[in-house]
Amino acid sequence: MLAASASLLNIKVAVLDVGVEAPAKQIIASSSHIDGSFRDKEKILEIASKVDILTVEIEHVDVEALEAVQKGHPNVAIHPSPSTIRQIQDKLSQKRLLASFGCPLGAFQAVDATQDGIAHAAKELGLPLMLKSRTMAYDGRGNYVLRSTDFESITAAIDFLGHGSRKLYAEKWVPFVKELAVMVVRGLDGTISSYPAVETIHRNNVCHLVWAPFRLSNIDQDPTLPTKAEHIARGAIDKAFEGPGVFGVEMFLLNDGEILINEIAPRPHNSGHYTIEACESSQYDNHLRAILGLPLGSTRMKVGAAGMLNILGSSNSDPSKISPSPSSLSFSDDLLVDKLTHVALGIPGASPHLYGKAQSRKGRKMGHITIVGTSDAEVRERMTPLLTCLAEVEGDTQNDPHSSSLNPHLLGYSHPHPLISIIMGSDSDLPTLLPAAQILAKHFSSIPFEVTLVSAHRTPLRLVNFAKSAAARGVQVIIAGAGGAAHLPGMVASLTGVPVVGVPVDSKSVSGGGGGLGGVDAMWSILQMPRGIPVATVAINNSTNAALLAVRIISAGQPQLITQMEDYLRRLGEEVKTKVDVMDDLGWANYRK
Repeated sequence: MLAASASLLNIKVAVLDVGVEAPAKQIIASSSHIDGSFRDKEKILEIASKVDILTVEIEHVDVEALEAVQKGHPNVAIHPSPSTIRQIQDKLSQKRLLASFGCPLGAFQAVDATQDGIAHAAKELGLPLMLKSRTMAYDGRGNYVLRSTDFESITAAIDFLGHGSRKLYAEKWVPFVKELAVMVVRGLDGTISSYPAVETIHRNNVCHLVWAPFRLSNIDQDPTLPTKAEHIARGAIDKAFEGPGVFGVEMFLLNDGEILINEIAPRPHNSGHYTIEACESSQYDNHLRAILGLPLGSTRMKVGAAGMLNILGSSNSDPSKISPSPSSLSFSDDLLVDKLTHVALGIPGASPHLYGKAQSRKGRKMGHITIVGTSDAEVRERMTPLLTCLAEVEGDTQNDPHSSSLNPHLLGYSHPHPLISIIMGSDSDLPTLLPAAQILAKHFSSIPFEVTLVSAHRTPLRLVNFAKSAAARGVQVIIAGAGGAAHLPGMVASLTGVPVVGVPVDSKSVSGGGGGLGGVDAMWSILQMPRGIPVATVAINNSTNAALLAVRIISAGQPQLITQMEDYLRRLGEEVKTKVDVMDDLGWANYRK
């Protein structure tokens, strides 16, 4: 992927990798391939003699060889620097360095690979205890969860982690609710930028899914969480590590909203693959720009949302569980990899990336599939066929918890990833607001929405939480119905930058209502918003128009909705024409009889 970005700028690349069919060698015909390991000192010195800049795609490289390059080839720039790679290779040293700069971390300590050493760590940090190898640990390798301090449990942990031959450290168990990641890029001049925070889903300690950008799951979460995660990630790179390039920062989100750094990779990272299709400049484009001293590219997303699915090898999967591919063209000897690729090619917005690795092994990363869309709901719906395919092969009869083919907003329930939020101060307003939901479900079914209660007077704290979290949940328009003093639309608009459409409600038309002003009081209340806090207003009780206006607002970023709106208007015209014909046939005197 780095070589692909380099080829677009006519940058010549030399590759050190094992095998005559190395993936990078396949993608650029002009590359100079050196067949060898990134831990082979002689091979590293050989590639250094052919380049001006040396970079790595994995941190488990021979650092002593890189240091030898610094001495023997002083004109060759190495990014990231050998000192940074050495610091990150040893996870305990990495933790200590981050801690020295005040970065948020869980409790940790060094531990001897002995019965007494591990028992002492468990006493200090509690159970369950995360035991980790200090070096050569990734994708769950070198990690062990200790749940008991009896002799057999500790012995099993020692045996799993190298039979006492490796240096270990221990981490206090972190009861996280989600895992986050932020890709940080630093230029040669020290300029730092970051990509949006994303949510990562792991299976068997390997990244399974990435959802971008990270969204709040409920209104009670801190709306600043995404920006807080980016701030923590940028701060860690700025303070603790030297040199230009891309850094992947993995983090834990706790139930109370605290964010802790898990670990850092000094390179483009699996959780940033989505940037190739979803961002204005990919992490690979920016890594090249950074190490070459070029201006950094924009890290903004150019789509509403994106998802990434890792394709892992499954060479021992049961062929009988994998239905035949729809064509005779095969993309991989691994039946599951081939099947997922064929499925992806039939999904709008999907981009499969196969890595060209010579051999598929169970759990080996063979590629990934990125899906982009206008909204979180659309991306997750598009991801469903891929997750269904995986579940069928793996014999999982339960639905994948991270995606669903159902559209709850079409079945009378709120969508978990709404673009439009319909709120009201009381359930007695529901009959008035219901037409908004009905017209969205009937004519604009692709727009996910929610319907909920938010009272300006009876639940002021809920109102504040709702309004402040709206944008971070992905909401793009809020429809707020209110009668009488009609504070709800204006209060919401004062707390969020999301457009608000107010629906004046005739308080006499709802159960328990009072007053005799026919909703004119609510209309004037919404109309008379002070300068600087705009609220759009529709006719009294006309939530239908509020929904249609919301669609038109969203259509600024989704042009296909304009076509849907014009189709809706055409149908309105046809309804009138039908009525004209009926009136002509029956006569105006008999038309309503």
